[in-house]
Amino acid sequence: MSALLDAWTVLAVAAGVFFFLAGTVGLLRFPDALTRLHALTKADNLGLGLIVFGLLPQVADVWMALKLVAIWLLVLLAGAVVSQRVARVARAQER
Repeated sequence: MSALLDAWTVLAVAAGVFFFLAGTVGLLRFPDALTRLHALTKADNLGLGLIVFGLLPQVADVWMALKLVAIWLLVLLAGAVVSQRVARVARAQER
């Protein structure tokens, strides 16, 4: 069973890293601020979620698992707020 959990961890973390890299490519390649922001936030949220879900079977107790999930939720909340602020500034500069 441990080998199966280890395989899940490697697969999920690798998929998360792939999405982080895809978001970085979108950040570097897309033409304007709004499309860059969209690519970056979507890919990073999914990438971090996959990494957290991959690490959950490896934690020692429920408290550590709750900390991982809390960190992920805080990053989701912060990412949503910051992306809205950046999008408003970018939209205001276009006008």
